[in-house]
Amino acid sequence: MSQEQNMGRVLLLTMCAAGIGGTFQYGYNLTIINAPTMHIQKFVNETWLERSGQQLDSQVITLIWSIIVSVYPLGGFLGALLAGPMAIRLGRKKSLLVNNLFVILSAILCGFSRSAKSFEMIVLGRILAGLNSGVSMNVQPMYLAESAPKKLRGTVAMSSAVFTALGLVLGQVIGLSEILGGEDCWPFLLASNAIPAILQLFVLPWLPESPRYLLIDLKDKDSCICALQRLRGHSDISIEMEEILAEQAATSGQRPKSLCELIREPTLRRQLLTIVVLSCAMQLCGNDSMYFYASSIFQEAGIPLEKIQYVVIGTGSCELITSITCTVFIDRVGRRALVMGGYSLMSVWAVVFMVALSQQGVVSWMPYLSMVCIFAYILSFGIGPAGVTGIMPGEIFDQMARPAAYMICGSLIWIMLFVIGLAFPFILQGLGHFCFIPFLVACVSTSLYVGLFLPETKGKSLLEITEEFTKHSVKRKNVANGWNGPQEIKSTML
Repeated sequence: MSQEQNMGRVLLLTMCAAGIGGTFQYGYNLTIINAPTMHIQKFVNETWLERSGQQLDSQVITLIWSIIVSVYPLGGFLGALLAGPMAIRLGRKKSLLVNNLFVILSAILCGFSRSAKSFEMIVLGRILAGLNSGVSMNVQPMYLAESAPKKLRGTVAMSSAVFTALGLVLGQVIGLSEILGGEDCWPFLLASNAIPAILQLFVLPWLPESPRYLLIDLKDKDSCICALQRLRGHSDISIEMEEILAEQAATSGQRPKSLCELIREPTLRRQLLTIVVLSCAMQLCGNDSMYFYASSIFQEAGIPLEKIQYVVIGTGSCELITSITCTVFIDRVGRRALVMGGYSLMSVWAVVFMVALSQQGVVSWMPYLSMVCIFAYILSFGIGPAGVTGIMPGEIFDQMARPAAYMICGSLIWIMLFVIGLAFPFILQGLGHFCFIPFLVACVSTSLYVGLFLPETKGKSLLEITEEFTKHSVKRKNVANGWNGPQEIKSTML
């Protein structure tokens, strides 16, 4: 029992140390920029007035503010592209440690921007914050999935989604006007993201590197055994070592795949298509657009304007609650059921939400139904899509393809975030109350794809998952060329 408790403590500490400076930063940096909107716009105007003696036009101020907001996903995209090479050359743990330099530099630039009278420092700081988030969103789930035992792989990897939601909520709370969201404190608010980075720099160095990276990439068997013993509490690791050695044998003589090599690899086409569909759907499902409606819907429901900032915290809390629940049940229910269930429920609530929006001016209680839909939609997103999407590349790609797969997954998530942010105002203008029709199509299509083509990965080794993906193409090859026995499957997998 003491060995199991020790394993639980080390795993929990690894999850927390990786998460606090990892995906936590994504959620936190996403929300802390919302509270000081008016204060930063005022600062931009005052800075320009002091420089040139002229005030900026309101449209120019809006443009500069849009640049400040939009450079964050741009930095995230660059970070996603950087994550793969960093994970290969530095290792998973060291990549997370080095990644903190980006956000610490971001905090310095944003924290001193007002005293330096430079809104350009905020722009550069937000790019660096996005760069940090782009790296951590890819490397953290990779590190955790490779460090977790098979029976807890989903739970451990899903903690990335928990820390994202925790960052969202804490960013909303710290951004309250009574804390750091006021006019005098907004530079400290933007610089507060350095605190999680410093915490990770103190804790993570004491924890082991990914055992799979140590053995398969570095060929260091002794360090792999040492890391496994620390993570498993010196319990029997022979079975797990056999699985890692089998994966090492399956990738023997190979080197980590580049982005282009992964795209061109015919045996990984189904896996690649799967992460493309799931990554795009994560942003195209419209979850972030629900946050756009939150304030106006709450105001329509009669909530006082000064109280809305507190109610909005409830939206982030919904995602946090469901991500924690999903973490508990993912290794019992499975990945496939959670993703299908999440997108199916979102499809239902999208229809109800559009009906409620169209009838708000006619039926008095419709704003309350719209408010329920906002919370239900976010809860449904948190059930599975929010977390499972990030762990799938770690489950369906081998050690040589995994970093490049995370580069594709992360890049698509950031690109789609930028596209939706750019396109949604035009969708809203064109479709009005029925603006969620494109999101409904995305949810339904993704649910159908998962149901038809995604095998369950719960409790399976990587080689078993790979065989599940490739068996259909092997069958077609057998029909064309004749059956050569089990060796053909092995050669196909290699």
